[in-house]
Amino acid sequence: MEIQQTNTAKPSKIRVGLVDDQQLVRQGIASLLALSDKIEVTWQAENGQQALTLLASTAIDILLSDIRMPVMDGISLLSHIRADNNQLPTLMLTTFDDSELFLTSLHAGANGFLLKDVSLDKLLNAIEVIAQGGVLIEPVVLNQLSQQAPINAPEVNPLSERETSILKFMANGCSNKEIATGVFLAEGTVKNHVSNILSKLGCRDRTRAVLKGLELGII
Repeated sequence: MEIQQTNTAKPSKIRVGLVDDQQLVRQGIASLLALSDKIEVTWQAENGQQALTLLASTAIDILLSDIRMPVMDGISLLSHIRADNNQLPTLMLTTFDDSELFLTSLHAGANGFLLKDVSLDKLLNAIEVIAQGGVLIEPVVLNQLSQQAPINAPEVNPLSERETSILKFMANGCSNKEIATGVFLAEGTVKNHVSNILSKLGCRDRTRAVLKGLELGII
């Protein structure tokens, strides 16, 4: 009788690089993330310059960084990373409700934002979403940005009503499956809509599509 072996290997954890100049905050976040069996904090840095050194020697799956820091802030850190054509998923954390900073971070290549008073569940979910290639903006931040005037001169919304709705779901970090549930469409249909959205906006990924939507004032 042939005995079939089953694969009992545990799925690999999401490796996080954590950057924050406040030691107590940094260690607190690390301790909270340690409660998850899906995530591990691979290294910690107190500023962007230190993070660049660690990035060069130790691989991670996602960067979790404060925006305001001495020596090198989160936006400068992100700019250095993207200048090397490194598309490392990056989630920015801040205590500052500053829409200009958020937009600057998006332009620099951030994949998402959360305020530091976010719950652990929302933080864990955001890390998983962004590590998998998604984009996520804290709803309170998204609402603040959407209430502002468009950054550029007004343009005609190139998206249909359905596509605009889907783009808003994308901004909230929803997967194609979650969007399909929200708009009552098949997942394959949503995937086609997402492709059309990227094409119409001239964007290569979801993050840039969300940024373009904010600039046009359509989300």
